[in-house]
Amino acid sequence: MTSFWLGIAALTVLAMCFVLLPYFRARRALSQPQDVAVDRQAQNIAIYKERVTELDAELDAGNLSNDDHAGLKLELEKNLLNDVADLEALNGKPLRLTSQTLVTAILLAILVPVSAIAIYGEYGRVDDVTAMLNGEADPFNGQTPSMNEAVTELEARLSAEPDKPEGWFLLANSYMNMQRYQDAARSFARVLEFLPEDAPQFAGVQGQYAQALYLANENQMNGQIRGILDDILANEPYEVTALGLLGIDAYENQRYREALGFWRRAYDNAEPVQQESLRSGIESARQALIELGETVPELPELKSASLRIKVSLKPEIAASVSADSPVFIFARPVGGRVPLAAVRLTVADLPAEVVLDDSMAMQPQMTLSSVAEVEVIARVSSSGELRPQAGDLTGTISPVAVQQQVDILDLSIDHIVE
Repeated sequence: MTSFWLGIAALTVLAMCFVLLPYFRARRALSQPQDVAVDRQAQNIAIYKERVTELDAELDAGNLSNDDHAGLKLELEKNLLNDVADLEALNGKPLRLTSQTLVTAILLAILVPVSAIAIYGEYGRVDDVTAMLNGEADPFNGQTPSMNEAVTELEARLSAEPDKPEGWFLLANSYMNMQRYQDAARSFARVLEFLPEDAPQFAGVQGQYAQALYLANENQMNGQIRGILDDILANEPYEVTALGLLGIDAYENQRYREALGFWRRAYDNAEPVQQESLRSGIESARQALIELGETVPELPELKSASLRIKVSLKPEIAASVSADSPVFIFARPVGGRVPLAAVRLTVADLPAEVVLDDSMAMQPQMTLSSVAEVEVIARVSSSGELRPQAGDLTGTISPVAVQQQVDILDLSIDHIVE
């Protein structure tokens, strides 16, 4: 930390020098003899006389007419008069350095570092800099701590520094993994104390808070939890965790159609892993409704698709690439550009059999099952990027029907991108 403040001091001195340097330069200039203007005037007169002598010689030699000679001489006289006027103006307004000038320079030199320190004190991160430069002692002596040890250490840090919302969030998720749901709920509540209600993360943390309370209450809904869920959905109608909890509660109370509605609303905004869980719930609710003799509309969420592909590299062109070159295998809509599912291998892995399915979707609403046909492409990338470039090796199968595709597709990388 000492070196940090020494660096700040050095920069401060440098900034003060930039402010004071013009004053001392002007002072030194005033202390020198004031004969510069005289010397310059004498030089101008000498140059004038020399040029007039040259013009007279040109006139005598017949190289200039009388009119040209008179015009050039007049021009020289004007230039000489202008130089003399400039020197007189300069000498008429001499530079003066008063005590007020010195005071102003000193005040500015002091104001610059004082202002900088004040601004840094308000907006800087001196505590973080101190921690980074000094380093914190490793409480585990280089050993990988157990979950209990890590949580105990985090609890101690938050006890000393309770205004760290990131720490409370990490602690809350750790408690959830340890099934300490009451503690998790308290930690999520602390996170919400720091988050403004219009923060984009607020609804998500609220959902996790409600989930922790629900699990702590032995998977039973109560007025507090329902009130939190209603508040979440009033501000974020598609918050996945809140909708998931309401769906579970409805299903447990045999309100299957209501559960189906909650889970379907959550499905579109869910991550792929969450979608798998929601899909199972939707299927269970659907089967329950069918067993009760109720009609159930077609549910696109239950449509799933997967493609099994055997990828090989044509031997005639295999020698042109290295074994560690990346190979991208992906499916995209016919004529489209955005992949619906993708896998990355290397040339050394070929030949290989891969599976592309809905769980590999890059966007929740763009899955294999969302289209009827795709084109399947394998590309050895010379640049390491998915975008094709000249010199890449590629192979394509198109079109491929997505639904009920049971055969293994044989895809050969057989030509070079021009």
